[in-house]
Amino acid sequence: MDFKKALKDFWYGKPHTAEEGGRRLGENYLPKTGLYKHREWRGVKDTFYYFNYIWLYNYIHMVMDVMKYGGLINFAKGVWRYRWVGQTYLPVLHWFDRGMEGMRGEALRGSAWHYRAMVNATIYQFMSMFNADTRLHGGKKNDAWYHTMAMKETVWGGMFYGWRDKFKAVALEMIPYFVTCHVNSHTVHNYIDAVQSIGLPGDPCPMCQAESGLYVLDDIPDYSPFMITCNEACDGSVGTAILQDWFNDKPLFALQMPMIFDDPLANKFVQKDIEKCWKFIEDQTGVPMNFDLMCEYIERQNELMKFEWEKWEVAAKTNSYPINGVAQALYRIYQSQMGDLPIWHEVDGHVRKIMERAVRNKTNTFPNTRHRVIAWSCAPLYYSNWCTWAYNTWGLNVVINMDSLMFDMTIRTDSYENMLEDVAQYHMWAPMRRMAVGGMHHIFELWDYMERFNCDMVAMYDQLQCKGMQGVHGLFEDEFRDRNIPAFWIPHALPDSRTVSRAEMRRLINDYMTTVMHEEPLDPSLLELDDDMTW
Repeated sequence: MDFKKALKDFWYGKPHTAEEGGRRLGENYLPKTGLYKHREWRGVKDTFYYFNYIWLYNYIHMVMDVMKYGGLINFAKGVWRYRWVGQTYLPVLHWFDRGMEGMRGEALRGSAWHYRAMVNATIYQFMSMFNADTRLHGGKKNDAWYHTMAMKETVWGGMFYGWRDKFKAVALEMIPYFVTCHVNSHTVHNYIDAVQSIGLPGDPCPMCQAESGLYVLDDIPDYSPFMITCNEACDGSVGTAILQDWFNDKPLFALQMPMIFDDPLANKFVQKDIEKCWKFIEDQTGVPMNFDLMCEYIERQNELMKFEWEKWEVAAKTNSYPINGVAQALYRIYQSQMGDLPIWHEVDGHVRKIMERAVRNKTNTFPNTRHRVIAWSCAPLYYSNWCTWAYNTWGLNVVINMDSLMFDMTIRTDSYENMLEDVAQYHMWAPMRRMAVGGMHHIFELWDYMERFNCDMVAMYDQLQCKGMQGVHGLFEDEFRDRNIPAFWIPHALPDSRTVSRAEMRRLINDYMTTVMHEEPLDPSLLELDDDMTW
């Protein structure tokens, strides 16, 4: 035994290399589960950091967040009543483990803070639901019920800033559907099967099926006297809204979004529709929209966007960006879609210190990078951490994701007219709209962003039940060939892990890296895993 090497491995952690004596992360798993049989040893400093400031810190703050936003009694009632709560709240630290597997140093710290923010925002939302939920309070409509607004998850939360001092705005499906399948890949299967059981064909987008199935199984809180829906991103969302209207049987406003929005007339149309939506809210609540309050929160959100641009500059021009692909993408979707919350500013403060330290010290945060990858189109919700696996296995560093780039703008507040024009533009740049079904100009923004972030490879998502992106599959193939760009396709069914398994995605990437790129894996122990039954 080489005691000197053993001591070095204990103190610093084993090196990330395929050579003998390097770490083999795949050996940490229990057979056929994808669950750890023992914790990952990251060296003394990073292991103790993970235990104290990630694992222990987040468990403590999860309890504190529950107490802060509504109390243990409301939480216990919610766990007992809604299956998606226990299925995601309990394994949430396993979600951390997967997303940050193999991470060290500043990358571990920066990524972990993003996860902390998402957990806090999630608890804030479902506790707001539970506080107002008639199903948890004997059918009674309490004060919280009358002061909570419900909207589809694809409606930007900032649309309701003008009422922020008196009302909460909570998305209908973001927590019961979108968040759950990131944490636990099995949660949405029941909802997809349920809506198909009442006659819906199996070929529409599984996102829309899952959102509708929540209502079929009566597994969503009743926490608001009215609701705002939206046709983003496609006709499937319209079908969801119709079923939601049918099940809810309460006042509803359908906020519209044009299919082609690079037109001043389209923006004018959306402005008028937003004003109609605000008038609807005023009629339902008796409270007019407060323009000054709206601008106050928009300016707070603009500060978040300005720091995001700083992060993008570091990601594009240095090797010191301390955030991995999954943390960067999910945090950006949460933050930009939900709107301003205190936790975003708190976490951005922590991340700024980490990033500035990494840049100042010229720290190579992902030292085993072989390829800088941009991920394009709509990602698999049940395997968002594939990019962590890809870095550990092949050195594929996902620098930026398409969903992170959706809201690449700030909003003017110097006048009502300018504010409304920019809010309309922001609304039209919603997730899956601009670069997925927003026209060829926006779909092919890939080439500009690929150059901007100095990427040499594309991970192309292939959502099998998205009729829009399926229609341009061949066009992308032609462009990849003409531009001589290495690109691999990742087929998936958005939230439904039964259509394409995570193991199948990994196999396709493995095949591409060996047969096309002729490269050897950094960690061969991760090439084949059986994790179908795990979260």
